[in-house]
Amino acid sequence: MAEKILVGAHTSISGGVFNAVYEGQKIGATTIQVFTSNQRQWKGRRPADEDISQWFEALEKTGISQTMSHDSYLINLGSSKPELLEKSRAAFKEEIERCHLLKIPLLNFHPGAAIGYSEEECLDTIVQSLLSLKPTIDKGSTKMVLELTAGQGSNVGYKFEQIGYIIDRTKDQLPMGVCIDTCHIFSAGYDIRTYEGWENTLEEFDKLIGLEFLVAFHLNDSMKPLAERKDRHANLGKGEIGLASFEFLMTHPKTKYLPKYLETPNGETYWPEEIILLKDFASKCLIEQE
Repeated sequence: MAEKILVGAHTSISGGVFNAVYEGQKIGATTIQVFTSNQRQWKGRRPADEDISQWFEALEKTGISQTMSHDSYLINLGSSKPELLEKSRAAFKEEIERCHLLKIPLLNFHPGAAIGYSEEECLDTIVQSLLSLKPTIDKGSTKMVLELTAGQGSNVGYKFEQIGYIIDRTKDQLPMGVCIDTCHIFSAGYDIRTYEGWENTLEEFDKLIGLEFLVAFHLNDSMKPLAERKDRHANLGKGEIGLASFEFLMTHPKTKYLPKYLETPNGETYWPEEIILLKDFASKCLIEQE
């Protein structure tokens, strides 16, 4: 059986988490990313039993698979402030538990921000945070997925070396993965505008992290030029990266079948056509191979 092309977007859970699945179906998605609770509140709400039941029913009806959760923007697993660190770990624990309830295989999260101390101290705190949550993580099959950042402000995780540092210290005890956001890594200084640029980037990723840990992509063009370290998303082909980058990801054997999630602006307007574009890239490659 041929592998499935997994492309979609971050869809809304308004009115119930299951609604995100049907929104995904409406835009032509084969996978979706969701917030399992309000991303701007510390205390998340457990999905009601009826919502959970309807979530699984929606997945079965639509055929949408390999879903991914995105944790709250408030969480900083590398905080130097004890109170904020405790709140972050508690909120992340709840997120893991909701992922287990919904059997979401991937939990995407931003590593953290180094406020008040060095980046290395922040990275060590992130490692400690993740390892402290091992008893909760072990209760399900959700993989912890570190998202590469743009390096804006005090955020860590904008260098492959930093992600590799966390992975090396957690991989033997926890199920770990990495999500590449195309806007983020371009803004962080990785030139992915061409096929050659992507080949070089993947080679460096493999050397410093390991391609076996690459499990997902956020697909976004960038409003800002290379290495600006500004997280400003643009629609595909409407920014500084260009369409060749996304064509590469939809055709290269190392990236083609990994799940990909759009976080581009004006989603309701542009996501259906962007998903068609991505599927078209992939289908043209299949025709050429045949």
